[in-house]
Amino acid sequence: MTQEVEHVQGIAQSLTVGDGISSGNAAWSFGGDTAKHFEQHVSRSVPYYKEGHELVLSLSDFFIKHNSVAYELGCSTGALTRRLARKHPPTVRWIGLDVEDNMIAQAKHYVKEEKDLAVDYIVSDILAHEYEKSDFMISYYTIQFIPPHIRQEIFNLIYETLHWGGGFVLFEKVRAPDARFQDISNSLYIDYKLENGYSPDEIISKSKSLKGVLEPFSTAGNLELMKRAGFKDITTIFKHVCFEGFLCIK
Repeated sequence: MTQEVEHVQGIAQSLTVGDGISSGNAAWSFGGDTAKHFEQHVSRSVPYYKEGHELVLSLSDFFIKHNSVAYELGCSTGALTRRLARKHPPTVRWIGLDVEDNMIAQAKHYVKEEKDLAVDYIVSDILAHEYEKSDFMISYYTIQFIPPHIRQEIFNLIYETLHWGGGFVLFEKVRAPDARFQDISNSLYIDYKLENGYSPDEIISKSKSLKGVLEPFSTAGNLELMKRAGFKDITTIFKHVCFEGFLCIK
């Protein structure tokens, strides 16, 4: 390894994004040690993150039945799936999927003291997973990290997996409809992070790490994907600047 390569790698490893997490330029990952710090980091980084969980819990009452199968796509460390499993009868099967084995390992660690919870955490690519028919599916700030060219396939798969009348909850960071609104949105989000205690360097480092990794679509872009998949009944259930939640019913 040349000194130049070592120097470049050293720079890539020196981006500190806060909450004990480091990343490289255009190299944000949910693998490695990120899982250990994830809950703290995402709660500070995403406005109304926990309140969004509360909303999903309330919405689940409308779709979960005694023997339902329900999925969280990109469950990370499993916080939302655990809460849903506590809320509903043990006859309901909750399945949390994540492609990162460290995230699933952390989810299993958190749940091991609650042996009665009907939760399965599985390391799986959500596009390749073999699904059972489901009454309720959730993607909580996940699809924004999936390459755009395969997103339509995922929405198609979600639609096909749901029973008729089943519900799909999608939370995403969204782009604004034009450049002026995007500038305002970016500025407000930076203010939010500063108010939450992140330093300017940490905010810049996180932005650098997400280049080419986080690819939000606009509200209209997400709606088009859902409609092309077959969803006709869609409504916004949450909106805060550049963060939005949708409810779709098959």
